Amino acid sequence: MTLKQLKYLIGIVDSGLNITAAAERLYTSQPGISKQLKQLEAELGVQLFTRKGKSLAAITPAGREVIARARKILREVENIASLASDLTAEQEGKLSIATTHTQARYVLPETIRSFREHYPKVDLELHQGTSEQIAELIGTNKVDFAIASGGRHLFSNLTMLPIFHWHRIALVPKQHPLAEQRKKLDLATLAEYPLVTYVFSLTGESSFKRAFHEQGLEPRVVFTARDADIIKTYVRMGMGVGVIASMAFEPKDAEDLVALDARGLFPKLTTWIGFPREMVLRGYMVDFIHLLAPQYSKDLIRRAAAAQTQEEVDDMLKNIVLPERGISEETVQ
Repeated sequence: MTLKQLKYLIGIVDSGLNITAAAERLYTSQPGISKQLKQLEAELGVQLFTRKGKSLAAITPAGREVIARARKILREVENIASLASDLTAEQEGKLSIATTHTQARYVLPETIRSFREHYPKVDLELHQGTSEQIAELIGTNKVDFAIASGGRHLFSNLTMLPIFHWHRIALVPKQHPLAEQRKKLDLATLAEYPLVTYVFSLTGESSFKRAFHEQGLEPRVVFTARDADIIKTYVRMGMGVGVIASMAFEPKDAEDLVALDARGLFPKLTTWIGFPREMVLRGYMVDFIHLLAPQYSKDLIRRAAAAQTQEEVDDMLKNIVLPERGISEETVQ
């Protein structure tokens, strides 16, 4: 068994079991990959894929086990290379991040700007998607870091560091009836209006819907989007009351929109950064996390990365007070 065979195996899986696509992805020939796959199966004495003619049809149960371990082995190979680079204080490399639109648009620009000043030779890749898409990207080793809020059940294999807390706000045009309301907003009042908010998770009930259901209310959601700017556009059109992350409300929005305080109506949310538990963090990766979450020292980040379980990490961080991000109390009513 060779590293080349394992690399080809993962290449086949990540190319949808298409050997031709895998060959193009790995800059090699189709016959070469097929030969290496047959040799690997012969050595292991198990069939990794079922076949339909000359094509691969599906992954066998044994194949799933081997593939999972192959990914870990290849990750460890990357870790060894990363460790060697750190020992030589290399300032070059690549950092790939998968995150949501809200984090990419309203949270990360300042951190990325500072990081690029410190590491101009590190190639930075930013992938935007839903929690499910982020989980797929990091689960198949296509990215180094995941940054998101909630959805922790999708990321059980990651070391996760909470970064900050945030709340939701309700958003209405200045001429909307709620803009003149002086009493504190409640869910019963929100349930009377059509709502415009973020796309819901495909797995499990969202905290947004659960908040209404716990009070016996059914929200009338008429439009959902991944992008807060799109939500604000449709709020301006009068489609409904927007419910977005407080950090997505910008000073220019106050020209025609009113932000209503929704703290306490929905659960407080936490944005976190995660990376594979077996990953060795390179120096610039530690620095990126520190820039994003300065409440963690670089030494603490490294110790957390070396932990074997998330429970160990949580215990290390239990005395850390997380900041809250959002708009000032003067901005909401």
